[in-house]
Amino acid sequence: MKQSTYLSPTLRDIPSDAEVKSHQLMLRTGLIRQSTSGVYSFLPLGLKALQKVEGIIREEMNRSGAQELLMPAIQSAELWQESGRWEAYGPELMRLHDRHGREFALGPTHEEVITTLVRDDVRSYKKLPMTLYQIQNKFRDERRPRFGVLRSREFLMKDAYSFDTSFDGLDESYQKMFDAYSRIFTRCELDFRAVVADSGAMGGKDTHEFMVLSDIGEDTIAYSDESDFAANIEIASVAVNYKKSDEPMKELEEKETHNQKSIEEVSSFLNVDASKCIKSLLFIVDNDPVLVLVRGDHEVNDVKIKHALDAQIVEMATEEDTKQWMKTVPGYVGPLSVSDDVKVIADHAVKYIANAVCGANKDHTHYMNVNPERDFKVDEYYDLRNIQEGDPSPDGKGTIRFKEGIEVGHVFKLGTRYSEAMNASFLDDQGKTKPMIMGCYGIGVSRTLAAVIEQHHDENGIVWPASVAPFDVHLIPVNIKQEDQRSLADELYTDLQNERLEVLYDDRAERPGVKFKDSDLFGFPVRITVGKKAAEGIVELKLRKTGEVIEVHKDELIQTVKQYVSN
Repeated sequence: MKQSTYLSPTLRDIPSDAEVKSHQLMLRTGLIRQSTSGVYSFLPLGLKALQKVEGIIREEMNRSGAQELLMPAIQSAELWQESGRWEAYGPELMRLHDRHGREFALGPTHEEVITTLVRDDVRSYKKLPMTLYQIQNKFRDERRPRFGVLRSREFLMKDAYSFDTSFDGLDESYQKMFDAYSRIFTRCELDFRAVVADSGAMGGKDTHEFMVLSDIGEDTIAYSDESDFAANIEIASVAVNYKKSDEPMKELEEKETHNQKSIEEVSSFLNVDASKCIKSLLFIVDNDPVLVLVRGDHEVNDVKIKHALDAQIVEMATEEDTKQWMKTVPGYVGPLSVSDDVKVIADHAVKYIANAVCGANKDHTHYMNVNPERDFKVDEYYDLRNIQEGDPSPDGKGTIRFKEGIEVGHVFKLGTRYSEAMNASFLDDQGKTKPMIMGCYGIGVSRTLAAVIEQHHDENGIVWPASVAPFDVHLIPVNIKQEDQRSLADELYTDLQNERLEVLYDDRAERPGVKFKDSDLFGFPVRITVGKKAAEGIVELKLRKTGEVIEVHKDELIQTVKQYVSN
């Protein structure tokens, strides 16, 4: 491809609205341009890189035995109502009406469509197991699109779905996808971790996120410093190894605390440590009030509440809800004298606290010397808090540390969540009807590309891994007007292409400094400079990753280049 006519508009200055390196560099190199908030066009250079990621994904998915298809982006509301997700999915679902008033959604994912497709065309166990996948644009109405294509409203995704006759079969399909994902992200040269995660709106249990380690990651990974344990902070279990205090119980005491509401304010006002306080928060769980208790120095984890109570919707109670059920405002809520209509659950740590401070369900008032069981009852104890750095690892090996990560892939064991709701069944070898056992597996393709750039750049621009670089070689004649340079560059351009190497040929009549600056910005693995030794058939080869520069004769150039761009 000749650069003089190639659509690759570069920017010298960093765009003011681009906060992270991948967004900045994707704009500066002309990989993308914003159409509207959270929506981007991929220009030729960006599309080539995106297609490289797609190619790796296709190779590994096909290698695993998955079959590619393509499903519609527009989905009927009836399908989502059948699965029960039309309301549960929330405001991120982009909804629309056709001219007849029928409701549709722009697909953020395709569980419903694939389930009906397989339900209608696969009837016998002889056709199973089966894994189907597609690579397609998806749509989610993000509340706050940011970081370029890392969090956008339209994005390219690979989604796959497995159908098995048994849970043992699902385990095998899941492992195949897990292994395929590990190969995909390794081939993209990403530093990643597979971590235990929450299934969210997808439903199902047993799930892993593939997280690329990055300081700008929106998810926090909790990992052991002595083992391979890793989990998303929202799902990481906490080891129950608390010790019961041996201090004697004191007499319950009511204290006026004026306008002190937060744990920090109350503990400071009463001169007690936050760990000696009970944080009491009212939630509305599937329309029912639930009082959740955690120790004052811990944070409530609403994902764990959802799992503990097997709930669909968990929301923090409003001030009006709190007044209705607790007879006070947030900040003074506590577990004493709670209505029988309010379920009380507590984190395990609360069981071991002694002579604690908590709200008195009375404005501007707290209790001191509160003790579980003596002063209040708990319906159930669960693991309800966020894990913290310094906690013992749940696997008993080492201590928990934190890292930030960008989610690029997610694998789920759905079980019968969709097949039962949507009647996707098969006849087994005994002629009995059974629900299909499903798995679901997604990769953010455009997000993966951005994650590659986040991990592979320097102060001059992108440093592409060879496996996903838009071009293998940047061919630059220093002075295109000089006959010997132009002639040799033309010859090399043809030879490289004949060897199936992808070349961007900078045939512009620009100053050498401009050409080299653009080349560093683009960051292709190899730069070939045709300069003053062109008449001798000698060129300069520079490796973008290491900065190493070597002189190579044209007769040895192809072989030398292939050593550095093979993947």
